[in-house]
Amino acid sequence: MTYTEFIKELSSYAEPDFAEFQKRLIFTKRKIMGVRTPTLRKLAKKYASNVEELLSYPDEYYEVVFIQLTAVSMLPYGQFISHLDRLVGLMDNWALCDSFKAKCINAHREEFLPILQELFDKGGEYYQRYPLVVLLAEYVDGKYLPTIKEYLRRADTSLYYVHMGAAWLTAEVLVKYYDYGVELLKEGVLDAKTHNKAIQKAIESYRLTKEQKEFLRSLKIKK
Repeated sequence: MTYTEFIKELSSYAEPDFAEFQKRLIFTKRKIMGVRTPTLRKLAKKYASNVEELLSYPDEYYEVVFIQLTAVSMLPYGQFISHLDRLVGLMDNWALCDSFKAKCINAHREEFLPILQELFDKGGEYYQRYPLVVLLAEYVDGKYLPTIKEYLRRADTSLYYVHMGAAWLTAEVLVKYYDYGVELLKEGVLDAKTHNKAIQKAIESYRLTKEQKEFLRSLKIKK
């Protein structure tokens, strides 16, 4: 299938009003057609057997990149990691980053950690946010808490979406491993802004008790 044919098919699902709505939420340099996410996922599954062809298409549309990412996320681990660096480099907004979830990572968590570290060490907003999002999805358990702590310590939270990713990850640690999360806060692992945002996100969770939430409020850093 040619790129022109692919765009013609994709355009048939476009909703101009939805495109305008997305533009207010997703800040991207790419054009947005306004195709809904469930449809994009179906198209990615439809063309997953032709990943190399999909990846040859230009990245001028948000939807095309979303489909490329989603199709690659369906690949076996070895093929997935062969495309990973390039695809993280295509990310320029939170929606692409946070939607890029590969099931194959779970069965390869140990061997994936060095790859995650290489991406993180490149710096930049999405080379850092992506590992934080993966840690949140796959690594919030007791074994990996020290690893998470080190990522949080090194995250460049002057970048907005890294700041939000670090806060989100810390909040999840607080919810699942409250005592460890509290120690993270007490140690000053995060800058003040991210520290307070993490507390805010944790307090919004129904999984913490009223007493835990009150204590977290007491740990906020006053400006």
